Amino acid sequence: MKNYRRTLLIGLIFSGLMGCQNTRLEEPNIKITKQLQQDALSSPLAYDLVESLTVEVGPRLAGSNKDLMAVRWAENRLIKLGFDRVYKEPVQVPVWSRGEAKARVVSPFSQPLVITALGGSIATPEGGIRAPIIRFDTLDALKQANKRDIQGKIVFIDHITERHKTGKGYGKTVGGRSRGAITASEKGAVAIVIRSIGTDHDRMAHTGMMRYKEGVAKIPAAAMSNPDADLINQMLKRDPDVILDLFMTPQSHGFATSYNVIAEVTGSSKPDEIVLIGAHLDSWDEGTGAIDDGAGVAIVTAAGKLIQDLPVKPARTVRVVLFAAEEVGLVGGKAYAKAHRAELDKHYIAAESDFGAGRIYQIDYRVNQSALEAIQEVTRPMISNGVTLGSNTASGGPDVSMLPKQGVPVASLRQDGHDYFDYHHTPNDTLDKIDPKALQQNVAAYAQFAYLMAQSEVELRPITTGSKAKPVIIEAK
Repeated sequence: MKNYRRTLLIGLIFSGLMGCQNTRLEEPNIKITKQLQQDALSSPLAYDLVESLTVEVGPRLAGSNKDLMAVRWAENRLIKLGFDRVYKEPVQVPVWSRGEAKARVVSPFSQPLVITALGGSIATPEGGIRAPIIRFDTLDALKQANKRDIQGKIVFIDHITERHKTGKGYGKTVGGRSRGAITASEKGAVAIVIRSIGTDHDRMAHTGMMRYKEGVAKIPAAAMSNPDADLINQMLKRDPDVILDLFMTPQSHGFATSYNVIAEVTGSSKPDEIVLIGAHLDSWDEGTGAIDDGAGVAIVTAAGKLIQDLPVKPARTVRVVLFAAEEVGLVGGKAYAKAHRAELDKHYIAAESDFGAGRIYQIDYRVNQSALEAIQEVTRPMISNGVTLGSNTASGGPDVSMLPKQGVPVASLRQDGHDYFDYHHTPNDTLDKIDPKALQQNVAAYAQFAYLMAQSEVELRPITTGSKAKPVIIEAK
């Protein structure tokens, strides 16, 4: 009995010592994450970066001269910020120009409308198109419609985007934008005009990428402002025969070379293992690309800079990736996954900032379920920055959304997006929509996340590729 008690006592003392040792090992990480938060919340760097990008470059449509200007801007900025390594990787991107887009109601009440071409759309014939409108609540309603009712008409999808903090309303309506032209053409329509995929009441239209399908005739595709969609509805109540004139001149110009721009903070003891934080460098051409995604570029760059300046670098390499051509089909993200296929097994985790500059309120993961509790514990210091610990349902962000299928764990740092779709893809996407304090809170969250992941000893793999992850918001869908 005495021997048993002695063994038990020794075991308890040893366990206590080991517990103290683990606490001591964790204390430096906690101290550094607190310092990263303090530094981020007092630093103007992120706002300076997004101001510089939107003022000195402005809109950055993939494949355009401004796109290449943005690449040079990013490369120069990252070098000046002193990252251990800065480089770029070529990406072949589609080139498309917007041209003009005009519309007006001919009858029963002659009025002009505010529209914009959807990304990738063809032009109307030189003289434009004049045809009656046929209205549908949703894309699904269009799919169920009789082809005879649609032939020779302009389809109008009038699906209203609901406002949500998470942006989930966009996921319900975006299909009409991305796939509506295919269904409308299959049923004999001569063009399609959709209600803007936005939550605003401004008289400006939201653009965004649309698709065609091989073997299906291409038809012009446009979006109209929400007030104009309301106007059309009021006209239809008075007279079901609303005639529209539509004139558009967008053009596709083949392909050009753009670049993923990459910066690294080299890990101190596991330099071949990677924590990826990313954003996309391109933007649509209507606004100045401030919230989509100049804010994300600034957030991850500033977060990486804070880690770069630490007296002692974290164990793993922190890689900042500014992706090319997200808006036109996640082109840079797909190119990155292909180019880095041989080292994806060394990617510890990835996350992307691409939802504006609203405050981060929660972090979700997509890791092995058995590792969730442990990695949440690692992330606990982020609570002091207003970030709650969420679920195992992350998608990571558009440009890293394909990585989980290849076994890479991801995280989603959830931003408050209640007003994001007021500005997204419109001329209203400008610098004044960014709150500098909220931007700093984002930088603090990404800096803490990247540092803690670079130091983590939790094994996150294997992940279940068929898990019930929340759908990713993919703007280029």
